[in-house]
Amino acid sequence: MKFDWAANWPQFAEAFGQTIYIVAIAMGVGGLVGLVLGLALYTTRRGGLLENTVVFTVLNVLVNFIRPIPFVIFLTAVGPVTIAITGSRIGTEAFIVPAAIMASFATSRIVEQNLVALDRGMIEAARSMGASPLRIIFTVVIPEALAPLILGYTFIFVAVVDMSALAGLVGGGGLGDFALTQGYQRFDWAVTWITVLVIVALVQVVQFLGNSLARRVLGR
Repeated sequence: MKFDWAANWPQFAEAFGQTIYIVAIAMGVGGLVGLVLGLALYTTRRGGLLENTVVFTVLNVLVNFIRPIPFVIFLTAVGPVTIAITGSRIGTEAFIVPAAIMASFATSRIVEQNLVALDRGMIEAARSMGASPLRIIFTVVIPEALAPLILGYTFIFVAVVDMSALAGLVGGGGLGDFALTQGYQRFDWAVTWITVLVIVALVQVVQFLGNSLARRVLGR
């Protein structure tokens, strides 16, 4: 069992680039939208800074509806949305749309849960000093929750890498598709295991960076 670099390297490099591209865009969009949704869930819940039962209920139901859907099913279910945005349901960009949407809803719940765990005493103290809701969010809530949020986003990164393995289902390429078509289907176990090790190494590097950054934030 030996990895044939000459034969597989060009396709491997392309697949790796596609995975990085998918994860970067999906994390960028999903992380930002998820942060906004998570803040909205946190601030509009009962007793929140911007309490609004209607908004909270709608968002809560939406998140609870989307999150449990297996991604392979969600990938096909949002086909019309994907076509409306990218003009196609096939290709790397077409895969990024459902990946970013799913990442957004997954991130929103993680953000909300981390913010809910904050000590309300600090928030009430800021309120009593006359700070506006937005000022409290950006100067108290987010800074105090920054370390757990970093760990939460690290978890989402791993989940997005996991989702990216399905990109081949819609012609999106990536390492998952490479391992399946060039490794498993050809009984080339070297290709399969090299791909697995690269994915594991990628995840471990990001996990290490996330943990290190979170520790530095906690020690500030």
